Amino acid sequence: MDAILNFIKQPWPWYIAGPLIGLTVPVLLLIGNKSFGISSSLRHICAACMPAKIPFFQYNWKKETWNLFFVAGITVGGFIASFLLANPLPINLNPQTVADLQQLGVKDFSHFLPQDIFSFENLLSLKGLFFFVIGGFLVGFGTRYAGGCTSGHAIMGLSNLQWPSLVATISFMLGGFIMTWFLLPLIFSLF
Repeated sequence: MDAILNFIKQPWPWYIAGPLIGLTVPVLLLIGNKSFGISSSLRHICAACMPAKIPFFQYNWKKETWNLFFVAGITVGGFIASFLLANPLPINLNPQTVADLQQLGVKDFSHFLPQDIFSFENLLSLKGLFFFVIGGFLVGFGTRYAGGCTSGHAIMGLSNLQWPSLVATISFMLGGFIMTWFLLPLIFSLF
């Protein structure tokens, strides 16, 4: 039993984790012609909870209930992984990444997310407003504008050879590169 727990607690290599993630696509399609994606879940929750007659939320959300259970499973799985199966070793980052982030002022690498940015102390600061509120709004807007999230497009859409998903995935990657190399240093220079 200890050997199994030790195996689960270790970071899995790409050749194990990647195929496992990729196999969710055919499993969901075979189980009931379901699409893999997370961003639509917020729409389902709003449609279920909001009595307003907003046209965007007027559809049969009950046939998408499976997706809400899927998101609940991800939430419970994240909790179990974070609190019960957490790897006690420090996160193994590329030394060049650490050096680049240290030049930007990020010093604390003891958690999964850098505490210099993502901490409760920063939540009510200007930095927290920028990263949490504005960043969250941009992610939400981008997800809606792209017609789905990275998991929906890059995993499900590409496996179905959908042209819009290829365009969206390329755009996600380009946006990530631009943010990492150009905008993030600019943002950190403001704080």
